[in-house]
Amino acid sequence: MQTVEYIQEEEFDSLLTPDSGVLVFDFTATWCGPCKMIAPLMDKLAQEYAGSAKVAKVDLDQSKTLAKRLGIRSIPAVMIYKDGNLMETIVGVTTYERFSTAVTNLL
Repeated sequence: MQTVEYIQEEEFDSLLTPDSGVLVFDFTATWCGPCKMIAPLMDKLAQEYAGSAKVAKVDLDQSKTLAKRLGIRSIPAVMIYKDGNLMETIVGVTTYERFSTAVTNLL
C-alpha cells in the first residue's frame, strides 16, 4: 500500500495548473494528534483514486508561509482543488465518506 508523499511549498505551486485535474492536499504537522487520525484516510483516498486524483501532504511546520497565504488556522485541513481552483476545504477529523464524496463530485 502506497502512502501519501509530503511535498514542499514550491511543489504545491507547480502542481496547481489549469489542467492539473483533482488534487487533494492534506495540511498536517507531526505533532498534531487529529492529523494522525486522518492519515490512514488520506492513504486510502490515494489508493482508491489512483490515476484520477493526486493526494499529497504538506507539513505546515516546514511551509509556514504557505499556511499563511492559504489562511489555514487549524489542522488537519484538507483542501481539494480542481484544475488549479480551490473547490472545497475540510477542516478537522471527519469520515472517509466525506473525503471520498468530495473527490468523486469533482471527477
